[in-house]
Amino acid sequence: MKKIISWFLQGLLMIAPLAITVYVLYIAFDFTDGLLQAYIRDWLGFSLPGFGILIIFFIITLLGMLGKSIVLRPVIHFTDHLLDRAPLVRVIYTSLRDLFSAFVGKEKKFNRPAMVLINRENDLWKMGFITQETLEQIGRQELVAIYFPHSYNFSGELYMVPASNVHPIDINPAEAMKFIVSGGITKVD
Repeated sequence: MKKIISWFLQGLLMIAPLAITVYVLYIAFDFTDGLLQAYIRDWLGFSLPGFGILIIFFIITLLGMLGKSIVLRPVIHFTDHLLDRAPLVRVIYTSLRDLFSAFVGKEKKFNRPAMVLINRENDLWKMGFITQETLEQIGRQELVAIYFPHSYNFSGELYMVPASNVHPIDINPAEAMKFIVSGGITKVD
């Protein structure tokens, strides 16, 4: 019986990541496609499954293209300025804007992986990403801002550590993120 349970758990470990990924993608697709399906049926006269996701992809791409154009830049700048002045909205909006631009914007922030000595006595190291070389703006120029993503999660922590404890490493940032998020299981190429 122990062997059967062991094989079952091994099989579960093998299939769970794939099953969860497929499930999340299915839920996202179903939700997005369902949003526009009634409108598509009214407009075209028949149902076209999957068309909603294409429309949303097209709209987002079009917005990105227009956002880069000289015509909409003043509107975007005005909207940013307006949202920056709203007390509670400012905190949420600027945090999300900075987070998204750190991952996909021109100023990608998670592109400098580093190993950080967390505990000298036990030689404990942690892998993260350098986000600020110095913290002069808060009067601590000897500190470096390091972001540590959590394993098996899409969150993380920001530490401020002495620069002498930070050792940049020469690996692809995407590989470093994959290594950290997988809990160190994924091999780094």
